[in-house]
Amino acid sequence: MLKKLKSEIELASRHLEVIRAVVEHQPIGIMKLSEILDLPYHRVRYSLRILEQEGYIRASPAGAVATALAADLLSGLDAEIGELIGLLVTVQEENSRNL
Repeated sequence: MLKKLKSEIELASRHLEVIRAVVEHQPIGIMKLSEILDLPYHRVRYSLRILEQEGYIRASPAGAVATALAADLLSGLDAEIGELIGLLVTVQEENSRNL
């Protein structure tokens, strides 16, 4: 059960890494992103597809560009991560009490 959660967190982390790079280097193509992030082309392409479906980036003739949603996501990220950490700490504390 937790193995899947870990995998999802790692995938979300990669998507965030890609969106940060798009924001910093936009407009940018897949090959350049792959080079900058030292990630395989197919992983970058997948992350870009997911980010575009979610509305965080859009394709342009010159490459991927970030939307306003990307700025909103990144500006509120610390708070959202804090909430997730809080949930995990609660689970950990409950587990410790039940041992």
